[in-house]
Amino acid sequence: MDTITNNLKSQWDALKAENPHLRIRNAAEKLGVSEAELLATQTGDTVTRLKPEFAAILTEIEKLGKVMALTRNDECVHERKGVYLNPDFNSPFAGLFVGEDIDLRIFLAHWDKAFAVSEKSEHGDRKSLQFFGKDGLAIHKIYLTKDSNEAAFDELVAKYTSDNQGTDETTVDVALNIDEKPDTEIDVKGFQEAWENLKDTHAFFGMLKKFGVTRTQALRLAPNENFAKKIEKEAVVKMLEGAAETKTPIMCFVGNRGNIQIHTGLVRKTMWHNNWFNVMDPDFNLHLDMDKIAQTWIVRKPTEDGMVTAIEVYNELGEIIVQFFGKRKPGIPELEEWRELVASL
Repeated sequence: MDTITNNLKSQWDALKAENPHLRIRNAAEKLGVSEAELLATQTGDTVTRLKPEFAAILTEIEKLGKVMALTRNDECVHERKGVYLNPDFNSPFAGLFVGEDIDLRIFLAHWDKAFAVSEKSEHGDRKSLQFFGKDGLAIHKIYLTKDSNEAAFDELVAKYTSDNQGTDETTVDVALNIDEKPDTEIDVKGFQEAWENLKDTHAFFGMLKKFGVTRTQALRLAPNENFAKKIEKEAVVKMLEGAAETKTPIMCFVGNRGNIQIHTGLVRKTMWHNNWFNVMDPDFNLHLDMDKIAQTWIVRKPTEDGMVTAIEVYNELGEIIVQFFGKRKPGIPELEEWRELVASL
């Protein structure tokens, strides 16, 4: 172990002794390094490096049984329990899991490192698989639950253990693409007509690229308020509390550069903790840092099944934090209860 890594390890040990409940992501921030760099200092102890064979590893997760999938960005954490069913890695750019419980859209080009972790805690061992980008930021984590197959986890780790079990980690900065063209350089009329003539919500991203607009710029330049309307961030709380009260099933999308994780279904228990608003259900947890919300919009997109309504939440850089929809499937119009809930905001 080199001096720098040794020093980082001792700094982290000191930080943990001082604050035993400090999460690794926050510790990394305090120490000015990435989470992957910090985690790597524990290689050979509680951490095992895995081969970066992501599609192969993920395809075998079903054997672990019921696990907890965690995907987050800086402002929001999405935790969903279930079994990883129906993996599809046929596209070179993306992977899919489509199940009632675990529903993921994976962008493998951004995946770079994999670790197996056995954390010791007062509640016993906590085992997980953790995946990171080139910049050392966590993309996706899979935690065993009391219902998981631990033997299958150990076999999977043994099968994919890397020859490199070094404790130092290299990361590279990943450029943020947040440059926005002036509105005067945009074909606003063409953009608005394209929006009005959408047939599928999935075509929205392609439309943004075609006209060279950022997401929040698109919302400003929408055809009119029926398509995009800015609302107070507190409306997110009102919506989640309302969905729980009226038992309106929703869809909740949270992602980062390498993965989007989706919950479809009811939300039951909502609560505040400091500046975080939370959903705390047995199989679905959501933690949203309300202090970091810069913009919140109601967004409507025409489809062949009628209008689809979303609530979209953005950070200061114009990056999407979380998206909410009413529960829906292609071919089925949007839930009337969802439309009424959004209208009440």
